[in-house]
Amino acid sequence: MPASTKSRSETLMVFLPGAFLHPDEFEREGFVNAVRERDLAADVLLVHADVSYYYDQTFIERLDSDVLRPQRARGYSAIWLVGISIGGFGALIHELARPGGVDGIVALAPYLGRRPLGAEIHKAGGLRAWKAPDGPLPDQEMDRKLWPWLQQYADSRKAQKHLPPLYLGFGLADRFASNHKLLAEALPSDHVFTTEGGHDWPQWSRLWKKMLDVLPLPAVSHQPRPRPRIRPAQAMHPMAIAA
Repeated sequence: MPASTKSRSETLMVFLPGAFLHPDEFEREGFVNAVRERDLAADVLLVHADVSYYYDQTFIERLDSDVLRPQRARGYSAIWLVGISIGGFGALIHELARPGGVDGIVALAPYLGRRPLGAEIHKAGGLRAWKAPDGPLPDQEMDRKLWPWLQQYADSRKAQKHLPPLYLGFGLADRFASNHKLLAEALPSDHVFTTEGGHDWPQWSRLWKKMLDVLPLPAVSHQPRPRPRIRPAQAMHPMAIAA
């Protein structure tokens, strides 16, 4: 959906749902309205990224070929990924595999891999102190590839030069919170947002509203602006989108 019915923004936010969630839930839970209420010059694209794409390891290619490249071709100069749970994981592993593919990432309660690996990093003294294993890793161990990439955010100069800005939000009682806290220690404090509660829409909605207030997104240049029209979801190759 466009930021304005009169013109399209140069910035696009691509929303990636969690496992077994439908993209329309972003609309139902107020995520799109929150963008609209802040009068941000950012268009919104809701993507149906089925959990099976992660299981068969086609997610990265589908997101790249079916969504991001076509949207770049439409003229978007800045694209942000906003992912919840496994959608947050998807946003991160896509940038790991396709560096420079997006201009910013918002990860809400992201799945960050297996708990034993997180425990290993914690035992080492945290992400800054942890020594990543040497040598190639099998594709099935994507989390062991992800954490060394996330470790780069601990070097603020390197991160600012080579990595897209990453904003993390999670509930303090989230079942993945132990891993979230490991990542949070490597990020700037103003890029980390927490709330009471666990792994569900009320927490994600609260976090999203707080994060939107600080994300470096452009504002529209005219007031007031018309209410954007919402088109129904349509098939786009194997991945369905709603814009």
